[in-house]
Amino acid sequence: MKRAFILLHLAVFLAGFTGVFGRLIEINAGLITWYRLCFSAIFLFLIFRVSGRPQRESPSNILKIGFVGVLLGLHWVFFYASIKFSNISIGVVCFSLGGFFTALIEPLMNKRRHSMPELVLSGLTLCGIALIFGLDATYRFGIMLGVISSLIVTFYTIYNKRLTKSFNSSTITTYTMIGGWFGISLIMPFYLYLEPAATLIPSLKDAGYLLILALVCTVLMYLMITEALQKISAFTVNLSFNLEPLYSIVLAIIIYRENTELSWPFYVGLTLIVFSVLLQMYLVMRSKPVSK
Repeated sequence: MKRAFILLHLAVFLAGFTGVFGRLIEINAGLITWYRLCFSAIFLFLIFRVSGRPQRESPSNILKIGFVGVLLGLHWVFFYASIKFSNISIGVVCFSLGGFFTALIEPLMNKRRHSMPELVLSGLTLCGIALIFGLDATYRFGIMLGVISSLIVTFYTIYNKRLTKSFNSSTITTYTMIGGWFGISLIMPFYLYLEPAATLIPSLKDAGYLLILALVCTVLMYLMITEALQKISAFTVNLSFNLEPLYSIVLAIIIYRENTELSWPFYVGLTLIVFSVLLQMYLVMRSKPVSK
């Protein structure tokens, strides 16, 4: 359990940089996602080619894992679109609704009773998001995109949790990236029709950012998440990722001075979200013995 929590929070730290890349990279959200998945799949193929992984799977299993990859790709599209239409801070805070959606949806999908502590903690997160939503009408479209992104990633996390019972992390991550890239490739013509791009080829600067995003903030991060899910519930993973805004917001303030774009409701909402995360981690650590 202790190792799982360490891996989880290292993954959260790396995730804090993904929002910054969403603003640094100038191409649109769909193309960012397409290149991120493409580069990640290539890196994984090269890494596991040397190590002899991942396991060969049947077509039905590949489709099953690939479907989860499509969910991941759609989450990224809406996540980066949220940042493009608002800012880094708003985009990453909306991600925090994942805990709320998971508390409602996971028990229904797994046919178990709802947990009152999970619902209460998620309610705090929902209150925080509600405060932020009332921040400024100019950010509301970006917030709505962020909420959709959060809903999609909830289903991704729940299905990914199920996959960890049957497949190892390298197999899941590899076929997830390949499946996600294939799925986003299919919908890309429709996306570009709705949001035309001046160019489909990233600049050298954007290409460098995309490579870092793929190798460090994708491949390494998702291997950590998948291994952590073997010991930690999907709800705890989603709620722990609510800490991602802290890292992203600090970076956004340093690089883009986003603190000048935000007012007190944002910080009150963020405080509620952070409190819910810390309380959840305390309850989980108290209820389960930490393995040495």
